Amino acid sequence: MTESLEYSALLQLIDERSAAFRSAVAAAPGLDAPVPSCPEWTVFDLVQHLGTGQRWWAAIVTAGPAEAPPAKEAVKAPRELEALLAWFTESNELLLSALREAGPERGCWTWWSAGVSPANARGVARRRVHEILVHTYDAQLAAGAVQPMPADVAVDGVAEFLDTCNSTPAAWPHEAAIIHYHATEGRSWLLALDDTGAWPAPLTADAPPASASATGTAEQLLLFMWGRLTMSDVKIDGDPQVFEQLIAWEPEE
Repeated sequence: MTESLEYSALLQLIDERSAAFRSAVAAAPGLDAPVPSCPEWTVFDLVQHLGTGQRWWAAIVTAGPAEAPPAKEAVKAPRELEALLAWFTESNELLLSALREAGPERGCWTWWSAGVSPANARGVARRRVHEILVHTYDAQLAAGAVQPMPADVAVDGVAEFLDTCNSTPAAWPHEAAIIHYHATEGRSWLLALDDTGAWPAPLTADAPPASASATGTAEQLLLFMWGRLTMSDVKIDGDPQVFEQLIAWEPEE
């Protein structure tokens, strides 16, 4: 796993980013307002999705090591704004309580267990930070008032996405490729794609040449990785088809 924020900092960010998410939801035109970055979703759908996710991961962390996750409860969030925000706050507290009780090294089921990110509470906390970070962007977009992401959190978000979502032993079905990501904040990363899978690594002086590269702020790179921005929103060099293949790839492990 690439260098990550401290566990205590991750828990604090879950709290802080959730507060920013609630503020964005409260500022939206209404719970039925569309979310431009999540087609067919309303603001209500976004809150229900994120809150339900917080509750499910709280149950996963509490359950500890397991071969399968606990079943998702069929939770229906309230449709009145104040009650909905209170429900989301409770959802967030359930997750934070579970993470505090578990500590960073406690193992648990994760869908990324075959990759680089650890299958433990630390890995869950890091993933949830960036889930909330990007969905806060979604809510702010719906409210028409997008705020800049904290640069250090966005930088970690790029690394986390590579560690978690672009990390797999599933064979890359195309010609082997190297992708470089360059953040204008001064950080860079490498993603190798070949028959051994997809494996992220820091970009060092002796790294192989890139088949393709993307350059932008860490926030732009993160939103590009999450499908909120397109190749036209970042600077692409090399073969753009590599990015098209990566975006379309659904690896089976």
